[in-house]
Amino acid sequence: MITDPSSLTPRKPPVAFEQGLTRHWLGGQALPTHVANAINLLFPAGERFFIRSVARYADRVEDPALRAQVRAFFGQEGHHAKAHERFFDLLRGQGYEIDRFLRAYERVAYDGIERVCSPALRLSVTAALEHYTAIMAEDALQAGTLDLAHPTARALLLWHAAEEIEHKTVAFDVLKLVNPSYALRIVGFALATVTLSMFWLAALLVLLAQELPRRGDRGDRGSCGSCGSSTERLPLTRHRSVLKGVFLRGIREYLRRDFHPSQNDNLHLARAYLAGIGFS
Repeated sequence: MITDPSSLTPRKPPVAFEQGLTRHWLGGQALPTHVANAINLLFPAGERFFIRSVARYADRVEDPALRAQVRAFFGQEGHHAKAHERFFDLLRGQGYEIDRFLRAYERVAYDGIERVCSPALRLSVTAALEHYTAIMAEDALQAGTLDLAHPTARALLLWHAAEEIEHKTVAFDVLKLVNPSYALRIVGFALATVTLSMFWLAALLVLLAQELPRRGDRGDRGSCGSCGSSTERLPLTRHRSVLKGVFLRGIREYLRRDFHPSQNDNLHLARAYLAGIGFS
């Protein structure tokens, strides 16, 4: 069992990608599937940005426990990036055109915004985005939002979620060490909130546009009214809106001057899930 967040372990994804993926893999519905697909499109480049941002200050970390966490953070995020790129291949195999969006996203976010931000601001943005991913991870592990997901997507996202909870304090603790300024933390949080919401929405619109019927199409392949073969539907009570469940909660918590990611007592969720799939 995981006994302490300082004992982080990079793990390869326990995901059978060869099993493929249904087109509308979340409850047979297009919209919930693409909300999840859209954030997935942001992950690989985002994870590598997190690594770069923390690595810039790795030599400033003298505490042995935090140094160990930083090294494991690099390993976990690296595995996440590679696993989600394999997920991209499944989307491409379903006929989704995602590469133009990915090129534009990386050009604007990392060739553009990242380059004009100071290293300290980039680290602040990373700490803020790690807070958002930890909230999404908690929701995935305890709210049942992935109960009706295809096994490939469910395994990928729950493994990722557990590790996000495990290392949720790392970037924040490095930021506190480098520059504990509340103003810096909030400026980074504001930039993180705007860019995450902007790119997530853009990715969602790109995917949903490909569900619209095209001239000359036969049948209902492109219709959002026909969302896969599953006859199950996600209950409305199982959905918390992204706005309320992620952004409003994230803002409310992060704006507290005394905030620390460890105040969200959810490490037991990661421990239970990882132990249940055979990781110790």
